[in-house]
Amino acid sequence: MDNQTLPFRKTIIGLSIIIPLAVAIFFKVKVEGYDFRFLPGIYATINAITAVLLIISVINIKMGRRTIHEWLMKTCVGLSASFLVLYILYHMTTPSTIYGGDGIIKYFYYFILISHILLSVAITPLVLFTLAFAVGGNFERHKRLAKFTFPIWLYVTVSGVLVYLMISPYYQ
Repeated sequence: MDNQTLPFRKTIIGLSIIIPLAVAIFFKVKVEGYDFRFLPGIYATINAITAVLLIISVINIKMGRRTIHEWLMKTCVGLSASFLVLYILYHMTTPSTIYGGDGIIKYFYYFILISHILLSVAITPLVLFTLAFAVGGNFERHKRLAKFTFPIWLYVTVSGVLVYLMISPYYQ
């Protein structure tokens, strides 16, 4: 780790541990009296927008448009943070939905869901370290790490939309 990113290192590691733990804890906390059943469609839309902006951002950096790339990536981080808040809010106020599909599609759903969950835990430190390298001006390390971060982040956003589309018929 270079000196320019070192100040962010402990914060990134801390957030990378705290965020998944908080999500797991908040899944167990239930707050009665609120109806947020409308949120999954909103946070699925946030995921879809994030996926599109990630692709546009990569196109822009490849075209040398660094300012647009930077703005789009900051927007993607903000959208992902918004997704996280809405996701937690939904799961604290609404009972979990059981997937009702059968056969091979059920296995496909659970494969997408489990890979989505596992990679969503992994993406937090990847995004934050990639961002820290850019903010610290270490663009070589930023670029190297972004080659791993981008496809995983894109998969997490797209698989989130797929999970929503597959389970949405079973929402109550």
